[in-house]
Amino acid sequence: VQLQASGGGLVQAGGSLRLSCAVSGRSFKTYVMAWFRQAPGKVREFVVGNRWSGSGTVYGDSVNGRFTMSGASDENTVYLQMNSLRPEDTAIYYCAASTSRPTIGQMFTTRQYQYWGQGTLVTVSS
Repeated sequence: VQLQASGGGLVQAGGSLRLSCAVSGRSFKTYVMAWFRQAPGKVREFVVGNRWSGSGTVYGDSVNGRFTMSGASDENTVYLQMNSLRPEDTAIYYCAASTSRPTIGQMFTTRQYQYWGQGTLVTVSS
């Protein structure tokens, strides 16, 4: 599977952006999909994920209530809607797919994901 992330850019604090992750091959619903981010000098951090199995969306503590993950089956694309952006949200954002069906608790760990997009840079100015 190939993942193509896009939609990053420069936005002022309080603004919004929508990131896209186009999934090639099988439907994105056959994978556990997630978004991670990595700020300069920091480890890659879980943002949000979805197992598409009725267990709902899992959010990282730093974005809960501000970010929303969704998917469009006709486009085979996963989205990350980011609202109320803060300077601390500045990072490279990566979409990821897992074929190993991690549990909800395992979803936060990068090693559970076998496929990664190339990343898209989000910069939030104060």
